Amino acid sequence: MNQIKIGFGGGCHWCTEAVFQSLRGVSKVEQGFIKSIAPHDGFSEAVVVKFDPDVIPLKVLIDVHLRTHASTSQHKMRGKYRSAVYTYSSDQADCVQRHIKEAQSDFDEPIVTMTLPFDGFKPSLERFQRYYETNPRKPFCTAYIDPKLSKIRRLFGQYSVQE
Repeated sequence: MNQIKIGFGGGCHWCTEAVFQSLRGVSKVEQGFIKSIAPHDGFSEAVVVKFDPDVIPLKVLIDVHLRTHASTSQHKMRGKYRSAVYTYSSDQADCVQRHIKEAQSDFDEPIVTMTLPFDGFKPSLERFQRYYETNPRKPFCTAYIDPKLSKIRRLFGQYSVQE
């Protein structure tokens, strides 16, 4: 089994964690904070995803990410919720940049999601890990995470664990 790592940030890491945990081919999602290099060297909520590209292609993961957070909004919380794909190699970065450029035609507004080199990770506190899995009926989960999971089932059903 071929396993690759990539990072995603853009919204609350509870949401991002649940989104990627709901996909076939994703073997591990680490929730926490990722930093890149200057000027993006402050930690921002994000996840590290380990996946099998033979089961779920990187392009699908990028599409899921772009459609499950405010990837076209330059809102005031971008410091805490940086919209980014954190890459582990220049080849991976080139692939991500190409796909985001291709995906732009599916959006009315410009995509603000950056492609940044991964430079560090801090996990969330244990009590916040697997947040949706352990708290599915909490108001935050029903208001914010459930709609994202429904969207994944609708748009990416073949990759959803819950078809």
